[in-house]
Amino acid sequence: MPRGHRVTSGVETAPVTRVFGIRHHGPGSARSLRMALADFRPDMILIEGPADADPLVGFAAAEGMAPPVALLAYVPDAPATAAFWPYAVFSPEWQALRYGADNAVPVRFCDLPASVTLATEDEPGDRFDPLAALAEAGGYDDAERWWDAVVETVPDADAFDAITEAMGALREGAERDATHGDPTSAAQDSPARQGPAGTEPADDRPTAESGRDRMDSTSELDSVAEAVAESALVPEPPPEPLVVDAPTLRREAYMRQTMRKALKDGAMRLAVVCGAWHAPALTGALGPAAPDARMLKGLPKIKTRLTWVPWTHSRLSTTSGYGAGVTSPGWYHHLFTATERPIARWLTKVAGVLRAHDLPVSSAHVIEAVRLADTLAALRGRPLPGLSEVTEATRSVLCGGDETMLRLVIGELVVGEALGAVPEQTPTVPLDADLRATIRSLRMKQEPSIRTVDLDLRKDREVRRSRLLHRLRVLDIEWGTLTTSDVRSTGTFRETWTLRWQPEYAISIIEASRWGTTIRAAAEAKILDTASRADRSVGELTAALEVALLADLGGATDGLIARLESTAALDHDVTHLLAALPGLIRTLRYGDVRGTDTKALAHVADGLLVRICAGLPAAVTGLDTDAATELRGLLDAAHTAIHTRDDGWATGEWLAALRRVADRDDVHGALVGRAVRLLADAGRIDDAESARRLSAALSVGATASAKAAWIDGFLGGRGLLLVHDRELLRLIDDWLRGLGDDTFVETLPLLRRTFGAFESGERRAIGQAVRDGGSVSAAAAVAGIDSERATTAVHTAAEILGVTV
Repeated sequence: MPRGHRVTSGVETAPVTRVFGIRHHGPGSARSLRMALADFRPDMILIEGPADADPLVGFAAAEGMAPPVALLAYVPDAPATAAFWPYAVFSPEWQALRYGADNAVPVRFCDLPASVTLATEDEPGDRFDPLAALAEAGGYDDAERWWDAVVETVPDADAFDAITEAMGALREGAERDATHGDPTSAAQDSPARQGPAGTEPADDRPTAESGRDRMDSTSELDSVAEAVAESALVPEPPPEPLVVDAPTLRREAYMRQTMRKALKDGAMRLAVVCGAWHAPALTGALGPAAPDARMLKGLPKIKTRLTWVPWTHSRLSTTSGYGAGVTSPGWYHHLFTATERPIARWLTKVAGVLRAHDLPVSSAHVIEAVRLADTLAALRGRPLPGLSEVTEATRSVLCGGDETMLRLVIGELVVGEALGAVPEQTPTVPLDADLRATIRSLRMKQEPSIRTVDLDLRKDREVRRSRLLHRLRVLDIEWGTLTTSDVRSTGTFRETWTLRWQPEYAISIIEASRWGTTIRAAAEAKILDTASRADRSVGELTAALEVALLADLGGATDGLIARLESTAALDHDVTHLLAALPGLIRTLRYGDVRGTDTKALAHVADGLLVRICAGLPAAVTGLDTDAATELRGLLDAAHTAIHTRDDGWATGEWLAALRRVADRDDVHGALVGRAVRLLADAGRIDDAESARRLSAALSVGATASAKAAWIDGFLGGRGLLLVHDRELLRLIDDWLRGLGDDTFVETLPLLRRTFGAFESGERRAIGQAVRDGGSVSAAAAVAGIDSERATTAVHTAAEILGVTV
């Protein structure tokens, strides 16, 4: 007796196989499939998906599993080589998984294993969308709208046979890519080549008119099956020959082999859930296995691992680049979950979104929108309003024709954003397990939508959240991005982050797992590895050290400091050291807030400052204007950093070096002028000395451009100095008045840059002082100052600081 046959009361019973051709992520298909499976009552279910994911089937019913989720397959030694198989709650494949779990029916995946898919360049998804041809035959210019109208809004368990027949009609005349496998025998034995029973040869395909004559000529679609069949048997020939490519043929050959194995294992009522395009190739007699075996022989394989990962609705959208995506995952989720009055509930959701954005929408608007959607569906002969009808009702009634408001609804509801979850016991790398535990302990949420959070680093939990986000950035997992806070603060106790979790970070976590089993250890190992490269500069090492302190990577700090010291000792370019100093000093400020030991870092900063001060006089000579301007910016940054540090020894060393620069006459005027200005700001040079040096710089002997450069260095960014210092203003005014025409034209561009950088109020005050021949008050320079309120603010600040005024 052949295997796979059963004898009941002396009567041999043959196995029965039903193929359910579905649309990936279609709620109508999902609901119809549940109905069809309940009616068929299979004893085994095969689902299109990587066959080596069978050990993960049981997690579909585990506590904590919440779609949307995705099967992730990756190569352990090269995690970037990966593929996803996403599922939403409205995906038919997911409903088949749930049916199997709920009814104790074995479920297997039947597509090519991920170990083969990742070893080749074949994409796991379908490359051809047959729905476009069927939609065109049905009089629709949009495949989404057609499928939504005839399948999604009216589930029908009998639709699958009609869908398979429709796909068979499309594939009947298709050419086959015979570049792989055995083209002769594979093509002859493939059910796809034969087409559904009763169809005409490709060259004699019936026209639209003859197809309609053979069907019931009713103007209304009495059932989904009739709608699909009517559309399917009359498609116009495609403008280019339809080709069933080699990857599709290989996948279908593997599916048939899996079906043969299931029947051999004793399945008597076998259900196969696959994409509708593949259904004709799996329907009917499977035929001999030899052609399929020859087609699959010699396929490359690679070691892979598989797991479940959270997914999002937006990643199911076609706009994300997902080949099997849908344009409206949020709408489809609603159709599948809201079984009672779905249109009214949907438009109520729309109203809620608009109200959340402070837009006036009343209950009357919702009632009228429901009526309009129902009326449009009736006029178009559709059993229920679809997405096009509710969208038009939303645009006209709820949005008042405003396309901006409509795009808001589409983004938040039609596409939607929802992040799934997987059980804690799901197989994963240790790094991911540590991340999950850390996120849970910090009470953080992985959300797919953008959210801005302010962290107060004076609180322990907020500090630990900051450290986690900084560590993840070291590992190239950009969950959080530092941003500018709406709350103005110059202190170090506040950080503002923009958070958004992306499903693709699952790959980034696996890639980062080679650095360690915990987030902290992995970040320390990676930052040390990056710092050990021979081409690392002092500035890059300083930036790495700053990040290490922000992330509290104590295990990497000593190594980074040692590396920074050795690199700085070998770097004789003072500009490099100057560029690194502000960041190094900035990290010293984190000690008080973050509880970080910065003694060793202070030693490095002091050593760096000594080398800068020693080399600065030589570094400022022989520079052209561009180089001098660049160095001036470095001097400004270093001066601000040293002033902020407020260390007496460091400040004294730095100002002494600036004094040596200011006293030289072989240095570019922009640098000498800036050195004099910084010394004056620090109180090392008084106003009279500043005026004397300016007078000397403008005296006979220097070129007009050199004089202008000195003024630019001295005044750049500080117009109030001229507003209050009458002597400086007189010197510059006299010098300008004495310039000849040619010299004035030569000097004008630099002077315009200098004075153009002043605030508008400063420029007005300077002009007034020149016109009136006298100085003006500070209130004239900065308009709008309320003296009484300013006095109150000064006294309050003094009280806080504990000083007297």
